[in-house]
Amino acid sequence: MMLVGLGARDLATTRFAVSPLWEVVASVRVIRQPHRFPEHLPWAERARPRLAGVDWRLLADLVPVLSGVVPSFLCPPPSISQPTLDVELATLAATPAEAVRAELGAGPRSARLAELSDDPPAGLARLAEVVRAYADAAIGPYWPRMRTLLEREVLLGARRMAGDGVAGLLNHLDPYVRLEGDTLHVDHLVVSGAVRLDGRGLLLVPSVFCGPRVWSNFGSPGQPVLRYPARAVATLWERDAGPHGRGLARVLGRTRAALLHELAVPTSTTELADRCGLTPGTVSAHLGALRAAGLVGAHRAGRFVLYARTTAAEALVAAAP
Repeated sequence: MMLVGLGARDLATTRFAVSPLWEVVASVRVIRQPHRFPEHLPWAERARPRLAGVDWRLLADLVPVLSGVVPSFLCPPPSISQPTLDVELATLAATPAEAVRAELGAGPRSARLAELSDDPPAGLARLAEVVRAYADAAIGPYWPRMRTLLEREVLLGARRMAGDGVAGLLNHLDPYVRLEGDTLHVDHLVVSGAVRLDGRGLLLVPSVFCGPRVWSNFGSPGQPVLRYPARAVATLWERDAGPHGRGLARVLGRTRAALLHELAVPTSTTELADRCGLTPGTVSAHLGALRAAGLVGAHRAGRFVLYARTTAAEALVAAAP
């Protein structure tokens, strides 16, 4: 159990961010041991062939499957709320050499990690290239939908904070996190201790690939980070409405039934068009009809407008054979 002391300034500067670099790092564990992450098996089965021509061994060396500890320089806290992977890789490549050597330690390590320790600037540049190649192959095709889901988490968190304050947000963030007084209790499997944030604030990062437990980094330079699992991640890899959507299709039509199925996770018009093989104009027309019927709602998340099923639509989808 980690006990994290929060002051008034920490609560005032609590914020959200999305981190594509963290998703790359966390996904390595899924590729290496997919049976431990059954919700991501469809993704792993598609991503593994894409990685056949990519040498990502240096990245794998830095992401142990079982220890639950990842070097902090590999996933620095995002400096802005929605950084691109290139922005985060630039931060990674600028890590001071002494910080890299301190985290790698002096124990047994692979030849690749030894080279990274011997010449951190060159090693970090190489690592950034490896991460980019891995991301292009395994994450890139799925990133637009992943980003939409993560932005939805940020939106839900912001709404919770607006209604219930930071305390209400933290106490509903994850089952392994709770705030008691001015102390945040974070239930880790392998990390324990006590720390005060001393005005640095708390950065909350929802994650697709982090698994069922939260991850944190409270002691390294930069803003302390708490990464937590996003909801409904299994819906990312669903392909189609399947047999359970046929009854609904007979009432609404195949296209509108398919759109309702896809809207289990708030999604943009462009993403819906791509997933359903339709033009954005066609999708907009159908969404307009579904909104008029009270089955779809819309809200803005940054530069995107996201559509989602209403409570009435949820009941309709659940009842349809």
